[in-house]
Amino acid sequence: MPLHRWDSDDPQDDGHDRNDRHRLAVNPFYGQANPVGGMTEAPPKHRLPDAPLAPSTAYQLVHDELMLDGNARLNLATFVTTWMEPEAGVLMGECRDKNMIDKDEYPRTAELERRCVSMLADLWNAPDPGAAVGCSTTGSSEACMLAGMALKRRWAKRNADRYPSAGARPNLVMGVNVQVCWDKFCNFWEVEARQVPMEGDRFHLDPAAAAALCDENTIGVVGVLGSTFDGSYEPIAELCGVLDDLQERTGLDVPVHVDGASGAMVAPFLDEELVWDFRLPRVASINTSGHKYGLVYPGVGWALWRSAAELPEELVFRVNYLGGDMPTFALNFSRPGAQVVAQYYTFLRLGREGYRAVQQSTRDVALGLAEQVGKFGDFRLLTKGDQLPVFAFTTEEGITSYDVFDVARRMREKGWLVPAYTFPENRQDLSVLRVVCRNGFTSDLAGLFLEDLGRLLPELRQQSGPLTRDKGAATGFHH
Repeated sequence: MPLHRWDSDDPQDDGHDRNDRHRLAVNPFYGQANPVGGMTEAPPKHRLPDAPLAPSTAYQLVHDELMLDGNARLNLATFVTTWMEPEAGVLMGECRDKNMIDKDEYPRTAELERRCVSMLADLWNAPDPGAAVGCSTTGSSEACMLAGMALKRRWAKRNADRYPSAGARPNLVMGVNVQVCWDKFCNFWEVEARQVPMEGDRFHLDPAAAAALCDENTIGVVGVLGSTFDGSYEPIAELCGVLDDLQERTGLDVPVHVDGASGAMVAPFLDEELVWDFRLPRVASINTSGHKYGLVYPGVGWALWRSAAELPEELVFRVNYLGGDMPTFALNFSRPGAQVVAQYYTFLRLGREGYRAVQQSTRDVALGLAEQVGKFGDFRLLTKGDQLPVFAFTTEEGITSYDVFDVARRMREKGWLVPAYTFPENRQDLSVLRVVCRNGFTSDLAGLFLEDLGRLLPELRQQSGPLTRDKGAATGFHH
C-alpha cells in the first residue's frame, strides 16, 4: 500500500475513464508557438500523459504549482540551510550527474569527501585526525543509523557468548528529546529504547538518570549537542564523567555517541572551551548535518568514529564496482556528489574564522530576537539562543485569550512558518513556539518578524479564548 494515496479533489478528474480529456485552465501562452492553437488539453495529474510536452511548458506547469509552497527563507521551523552563495550553486550544478558511490570513476570527488572527513576529525579533536574514519551520508538521520549499527555490533562482539539469547536484548539510552531517527533506529535494528524523561525545567537528558538506565545490555548512550526542542546543549562531559564512575563501580564500559546534527558545527567555533568531542575518551562517534549549520543545501551529513577500532571492519563493505575496490559504509548507495563538493567548497571558502563569523552573527540575531520577544510581556522564554542559535518560548500564565497554536497560525498568514508543538512525556502540559535562526535570516528579517508579531498581538489579546481545537493537527512540525 503506498504511503501517498490518490484522492482526486479535481471535479474534472473522476478517475473512472482514463481516456477522458478536458480543457486546461492555464495560460494559453504556455503553448510553445501559437497561444490559440496550443494548450487546449490538460495533462493528467496521476498517470503518465500520452504525449510529450514542450520543455518550457512542463517547466511552467511545475513552477507555477510550486509557487504555493512556503518561502524557505521565512521557514523558522527548519534547521536546514536555505541560502548559499551563487558559486556554490554553480559547483553543485556541475556535479549533480556524478554518482558518489562510483569512487573509481570520480576519484577527485571521492578525494574531497576524504578531505572533509579529515577536516571534521581535526575540528572535533580526534586523537589522530589522520586515523579517524568517517563517511558522508544523506543527512544526520542516516549518520545516526550508521553510528547505532556500529555501537550494536561492538556490543554484540563483546557479548558473543550470550547474544543472541532471550536474556540479552540490546538497549540504547537517550533522552526523550532525541530526534525521531533514534526511535527509528531502535525499531529497525531491534534495540530497546530507554529514554530519560523531561522533568520540570530540564528539557533534555540528565546524566545521572541516563547512567541509572544502563546495564550489561546497553550498547551506548546518545548525548545531543543541540536539542531540537529548545536548542540547548546536553552536558556531554558530565555524561561521560558519570559513565566513568559507573565503570569504576560496576565494570560496565558504556560508549557515548554525540548527536551533533546542529551543535557540532556551532560549538567548535563559538564555544571552544566546551569539552564535548573526541577530547573525551568515552566519545566513540559523532555525527553532524552538513546541511544544517554546516551551511550546505540538503542533503549531506557526516558520521565519524574516533578510530578504526570503533567501527567494526565487518560493517565496511569492499565492493569490486566497475573495476575498482571500493570500501563503503552507508545505507544509501547511489546519490549525487554535489552536496559533498558543496561542503568542501564551504570549508575552503570560510575556514575557521569565516565559520566563526557566520555562526556568531546567527547567534547574535537569535539573542537579539529572543530578547525582543520577551519584551512583549505576553511570552516566557524557555531558552534564549545562547547555545544553538535557537530559542523556544511559550505564553505567560496570565494569557488566556490565545495560545501558541493561534500565534503560529496567524504568523503563517504573514508568510512566517513558526512551529508550535507540545513537549513529550512528563511535560505534555507545555506547548511552545520555536524559532531557528540560520545564515540568511538577518537582523533585518528578524525586525520584520517582530513587526508582524507585534501587529498580531492586539488582535490575539481580544479573542475570547484559544481558537485551535485540534492541537495535533495545528502544525505539520515533527522532530
